[in-house]
Amino acid sequence: MSDRVRPLETVLGEGAMVPEWPKGSVGTASDHWIHIEESPRRVHVAFGGETVADSKHVMLLRETKCLPVYYFPSRDVRMELMRPTSHRTQCPYKGAASYWTIRVGQKVAENAAWSYLDPPAVCLAIKGYMAFQWTPMDAWHEEEEEIFVHPRDPYKRVDVLQSSRHVRVVIDGETVADTRWPRLLFETNHPVRYYIPQEDIRMELLVPSATQSRCPYKGPASYWSVQIGDRIFPDLAWSYLDPIPECPKIKGFVCFFQERDATLYVDGEQLPKLWTKWSR
Repeated sequence: MSDRVRPLETVLGEGAMVPEWPKGSVGTASDHWIHIEESPRRVHVAFGGETVADSKHVMLLRETKCLPVYYFPSRDVRMELMRPTSHRTQCPYKGAASYWTIRVGQKVAENAAWSYLDPPAVCLAIKGYMAFQWTPMDAWHEEEEEIFVHPRDPYKRVDVLQSSRHVRVVIDGETVADTRWPRLLFETNHPVRYYIPQEDIRMELLVPSATQSRCPYKGPASYWSVQIGDRIFPDLAWSYLDPIPECPKIKGFVCFFQERDATLYVDGEQLPKLWTKWSR
């Protein structure tokens, strides 16, 4: 697929209706959309042992092919900890961004905060608001619960359903998993994932990996490589051993990458190879 931005109908799925924007949000041209609304959640950010921003009036900006971003009103930001820099970037949809370096004691995050001081009319809702790079910050919280990776999109769903479909996973000609009790995970704008109970997997072929990742909607993920004879297929399967409370039904179940060397059969039909950001 082209890297060019996609129309909203493509993002939502073929035949989907473009939603009416809630009050306080904006939409742009048909090949790119921006949605801004005030979040009802209190959001606070820590850096260097200090709370650098804490607000009950953050704006959540969602944009075509971009992760959601929280924007804080400047009155709720510790501006005495911010030093303006000469760094600038230009967004074709939001305008020119100005940057600040954050310093708390000896800890410094260069150009880690930014603001659109004079955005176009469609983005006036974030004029003068400040956003922060996620990773350099020590911690992010919504209310009193820590959140990870990026803000969760309130318009995104993750549903897990018990299924009786027959799912078989074949790797290098060897059946590694075979179940009639998978759990199917349906996540907005992602392919269906088939989570398999460990008792239906030849776990002796799975080798624990040091790789770890985290999903803001599901929690921390652990990985396995698969060994077939002398061949090692690295990081071919993953599991959420301790998912967040909102996603308990996949705990301990294992999923295999259709993007890599695993071939999946569902009810006897071979699934096509996927091409996603996890492909190799």
